[in-house]
Amino acid sequence: MRKSMPASMAYFIFDSRDDHKQNCYDMVASLLTQLSGQSDRYCDILARQYSTHNRGAWMPTFGGLTEYLKDMLSLPDSYPVYIIMDAIDECSNARGVPSPREEILELMKELVELYLPNLRLCITCRPEVDIRAVLQPLSFFQLSLHDQNGQKTDIIKYVSAIVLSDPNFRRWIEEDKQLVIDTLSQRADGMSVPRCTIIILLV
Repeated sequence: MRKSMPASMAYFIFDSRDDHKQNCYDMVASLLTQLSGQSDRYCDILARQYSTHNRGAWMPTFGGLTEYLKDMLSLPDSYPVYIIMDAIDECSNARGVPSPREEILELMKELVELYLPNLRLCITCRPEVDIRAVLQPLSFFQLSLHDQNGQKTDIIKYVSAIVLSDPNFRRWIEEDKQLVIDTLSQRADGMSVPRCTIIILLV
């Protein structure tokens, strides 16, 4: 797509094992850094903000970062911007006012409701109730990998590889190994995969 027309792309992968990949502040900072490296106009916005914060001596607030992102995305006559958010469900939903996940979902809602013609958002996550409650009304396309044939094929391949290669199964007779493979593959219904992903295109 970038060969046929200019475009920018930024992504963020949430990870429950990494403290810097579980909150909205780090996500927005990452998106700003990625986008500013792809456009002089985006870089100019970030450079101005850097100067107003005493050349980096003061850390911007979360509200400030989100405004810089909105400024970038709202530039007139901009090329398409693709933002990919992977595994929002990995972000903590622990009690808080608001929780880190609630902050991220609220920001996604704000970006969609800006109705920016150049913005394209793609989110992948497990279909958690709170995530779906916020994003489903905003989305125009959803794809659940839970129901895809390729997903089921991958489950069978994964289970087979584990059973046939794990040293703990070596003493099992072939009929028992096959029974395990068949049973887990038939009953998995998508749930043996670490993330039964739903892909949501918001704008």
